Amino acid sequence: MGERSGGHMPWLARVFGVRPCEAPAVAAGLAMFFLLFTGYFMLRPVREAMGVAGGVDNLQWLFTGTFVVTLAILPLFGWVASRVPRRRIAPWVFGGVVATLLGFGAGLVLQPEHVWAGRAFFIWVSVINMLLISLARSVLADVFAAGEAKRLFALMASGASAGGLLGPVLTTLLVGPLGHGGLLLLSAALIGASGATALWLHRWRDRHPLRDGQAAAAVRPVRLGGNPFAGATAVFRSPFLLGIALFVVLLATVTTFLYFEQARLVAGLFPDRAQQTRVFGLIDTTVQVLSILAQLFLTGRIAQRLGVGVLLVGVPLVMAAGFLWLALAPAFAVFVVVMVARRAGEYALVRPGREMLYTVVAAEDKYKAKNFIDTVVYRGGDALSGWVKRLLDVIGEHPSLAMFIGAGIALVWAGTGLGLGRAQRRREQAAVTL
Repeated sequence: MGERSGGHMPWLARVFGVRPCEAPAVAAGLAMFFLLFTGYFMLRPVREAMGVAGGVDNLQWLFTGTFVVTLAILPLFGWVASRVPRRRIAPWVFGGVVATLLGFGAGLVLQPEHVWAGRAFFIWVSVINMLLISLARSVLADVFAAGEAKRLFALMASGASAGGLLGPVLTTLLVGPLGHGGLLLLSAALIGASGATALWLHRWRDRHPLRDGQAAAAVRPVRLGGNPFAGATAVFRSPFLLGIALFVVLLATVTTFLYFEQARLVAGLFPDRAQQTRVFGLIDTTVQVLSILAQLFLTGRIAQRLGVGVLLVGVPLVMAAGFLWLALAPAFAVFVVVMVARRAGEYALVRPGREMLYTVVAAEDKYKAKNFIDTVVYRGGDALSGWVKRLLDVIGEHPSLAMFIGAGIALVWAGTGLGLGRAQRRREQAAVTL
């Protein structure tokens, strides 16, 4: 019955590999990612503006606060996730996030200039994005069997790219009429709708149970979060994983140096908070467009023809040149070019390359060690480099000092990526010969 009901859409199967009975679930999965990423990327420019409003000289405190809250939230979330059925976690987590966003939104409507509310919002958004994205991916892993996942996951994940593009556009257009509080309320509605879609997916699976034999092939659910320290021992035992951790720390350091410079320049050039939000929204929009184009036409070809190492080395080398350019010509236009290149390059090249490194590690390390690196190591790198950047700004008479040091860090980052690429190739070749 379900097969015939979608028989008028045979093109879905030909073009996307979607069977007619799967079409509603695929549309729901795509909508889940689209709504979530639209809502989240609406929040990003607002978060950046709140960071600037809290004082550029205080950004290192916000980064430290994010690290501390991450350490507190992830073990608690992992403890709950290990004891509660996954399908019950989605409504609670999404609902909790929506409630906090409604609270922040109402607070900004009533007191739009409240500095401490803005600081709390900055930290909260920096923490919840990891939880929500991880949870959305796990919902798909719970609902779809392994064979379905191979055919359908990429199509559904494309909703994330579309949402990541639309979100900052909406923020840029609506910050004037709605204000920051209104943007948060709209984002809360979108994220709430994404959570409702996740619930609908579980109900669709209940109405379309897996056939005999499929249940054993279902994608094995991975516990969300977990104690982030569970993977620490594995990281410190493995030179390869230690190299990935170093790569992430250097990535976070380069990102933080540029982030602080972004805040300094935007605060000086655009004193109005709505103006700042528009600027951040335009940068996000440009980054998303370039990232999508690169992912479609470059990433796969580079990885297949030149290897993972090129994905990991290219952006650090460009950033080394970019830091030198900023040191010699510290203009806002130059900064925008460097910042867009860094972020688009990370999404399109560095992040896929980093994920490919985990294809040659043990199954347990793909989750425990990766979780530790992606949360504790990354946020710790953010916090530490934030204080280093602030110290350089205090002791240096000119911002160029930090830019020259940033160029050196980017070169070390490139060297680390080159070493990881070679190690990954050796491990891959060794696995083939076994």
